[in-house]
Amino acid sequence: MITQVEINVLVDEGFAECPDASWLQGVAERVLAAQGVGSQSELGLVITGQERIQELNRNYLGKDSPTDVIAFHMLPAEGEAPFVQPTDGVLHLGEVVISYPQAVVQAEQQGHSIRKEIAILTIHGILHLLGYQDEEPELRRRMAAREAEVLGLIEDILK
Repeated sequence: MITQVEINVLVDEGFAECPDASWLQGVAERVLAAQGVGSQSELGLVITGQERIQELNRNYLGKDSPTDVIAFHMLPAEGEAPFVQPTDGVLHLGEVVISYPQAVVQAEQQGHSIRKEIAILTIHGILHLLGYQDEEPELRRRMAAREAEVLGLIEDILK
């Protein structure tokens, strides 16, 4: 039984310059806390490259191009049938997959640190796991506003 938030981090080989797993876990834990997610929850966070994220994007979302972040949610979206959840009492949220090379590019474009960009992408992915959507302009505005709020709450660990 999980007695705290469980964040399973996997950093693919070749990304030694990526922030370490404990920092990534800390970001995810603080995002979940900001969203009021209880301590009996679990999610995966994967840092990977362009080829792998493009493969995932193609195979699961039908888009044959790399992207910055993909969220595979376990909670049912509105109108979806729920996945069968384990009976362990743990809220299994899903998995966030981030392209490290794309994060580096975006950090340079935005003129901020890679840590900040990874945090932004982590926030974005976790919000998707929790049901936020961004396909329509109003939903995108709502999600962007919440991303900015959460980013402000964790600004101290982005240095």
